Amino acid sequence: MGHPQAHSRVTFASLLVTLGIVFGDIGTSPLYVMKAIIGNREISEQLVLGGLSCIFWTLTLMTTVKYVFIMLRADNHGEGGILSLYALVRRHYPKLVIAAMLGAAAMLADGMITPPISISSAIEGLATNGNVSLVGLSIPVMYLVIGIIILLFSVQRFGTRIVGKAFGPIMLLWFIALAALGLPWIIQYPKVLLAFSPHYAFDLLANYPHGFWLLGGVFLCTTGAEALYSDLGHCGKRNIEYAWAFVKVCLILNYFGQGAWLLSQMAEGNALLEGLSPFYEVVPILFKIPMVALATIAAVVASQALISASYTLISEAMSLNLWMRCAFTTQPTQKGNSISQVSIGYY
Repeated sequence: MGHPQAHSRVTFASLLVTLGIVFGDIGTSPLYVMKAIIGNREISEQLVLGGLSCIFWTLTLMTTVKYVFIMLRADNHGEGGILSLYALVRRHYPKLVIAAMLGAAAMLADGMITPPISISSAIEGLATNGNVSLVGLSIPVMYLVIGIIILLFSVQRFGTRIVGKAFGPIMLLWFIALAALGLPWIIQYPKVLLAFSPHYAFDLLANYPHGFWLLGGVFLCTTGAEALYSDLGHCGKRNIEYAWAFVKVCLILNYFGQGAWLLSQMAEGNALLEGLSPFYEVVPILFKIPMVALATIAAVVASQALISASYTLISEAMSLNLWMRCAFTTQPTQKGNSISQVSIGYY
């Protein structure tokens, strides 16, 4: 197990590794969140501003306050995750093991569904009738998704740090692109900034027809937030805190940019999305294909974030005798401490 001091140093390289390991899942949420909120509903100012307000305050309260400000301080010798939290209190509250196991099971379930959902959401930006045209061939999206996932799992044997170093620069480019895509639309339609007021969130939930059920789509914006806590041992608290400040700004700029585009559609008399993706509609036509490629790669990183968190969870479950024994490899840090790697094998 790592020690807090082993990851306390904040450098540009360590922040890149953190971006590659931790923020893939929550960082690719803009691909589908606004589309999930709008759905087949008529585009209206109440729905757009209310949805954006719910997104902003969900990211603030659930991710920033709960995980970054509170949960990251509840480490167990530098390790995070719900089972580490249980290990701290099990001597006084042993019956909480049921709640801990349920939470861990939910985390593993998230790790199972994230790879296919995130990758397919990205690839569908170029899909027509469920197929993507590549080199003159029409390939079903499902086959591409399966191939990418197989490749993703095949690189796990190289370990978390190497994977993080490879994916870090990609995620940096991804978040910069998110901010760059959203900012021009916000400047064009500054009215969207009204969504910072929680009034619009309350109005949506209380007065919009079946508005409370829209929270199902809203909470997609914080999916993967558990990785901030679960990957604490890989990256360290300070690296996660500093990286999240950058990530949150980029996410908000993109979400609000999509909201500005929706307001523009309402002004032009377009009442329905009609299958369009707000994320890809804010992308200039010349950059759409490169953006689909970048989004697909970022979705692979999103899968990696949950995979790393899942392996950390399994390691903690073994130490608590809640999971069968597995063979992990470890990599020493510069100060001699070892960290768990993502390669795993049963014996």
